[in-house]
Amino acid sequence: MWVQLYIDLRSFFEAGGIILWPIFGVTILLWMFLLERYWYMFFIYPHRRDEVAEEWEKREDTTSWYAHRIREKILSEVRMETHRMVPLIKSLVAIIPLLGLLGTVTGMIQVFQALSSLGSTNARAMAHGVSAAILPTMAAMTVAVFSLYFVYAIEKRIREKNEELEDALPHY
Repeated sequence: MWVQLYIDLRSFFEAGGIILWPIFGVTILLWMFLLERYWYMFFIYPHRRDEVAEEWEKREDTTSWYAHRIREKILSEVRMETHRMVPLIKSLVAIIPLLGLLGTVTGMIQVFQALSSLGSTNARAMAHGVSAAILPTMAAMTVAVFSLYFVYAIEKRIREKNEELEDALPHY
């Protein structure tokens, strides 16, 4: 089973051309950062939220101008922690389709090279270029579209949790 999977993946990467490797690398990075954000939001953030709420409740002064600035500082720090890596994740999602487009261009160059050197009679040489043009685009678009759901889901969760934290730190 594993041997067949390896053979299939190897043939996919050979047919798709060299651009599939950068797409694969960016995809790995993207999913590492996405999983890190989900890990943070589900396992680390609840403890951080409790620490911040406890710290705020211990304060004697929660009504003065100075206390409001401290509250804003605390909320800002937590917002920065929750949004860490999100711009990078969004950038990686935007880069992946561009890499797919680059794969399309390099594949079409292979098709034109086959046409110029072998003529239009060698369909096999043209087919290799066409697959090198189509596979990176397909792979990149699949990864980008699939990743968008998780990016927007984590952004929504971050927004909701930050609003909950604001409500948990009362100010009068």
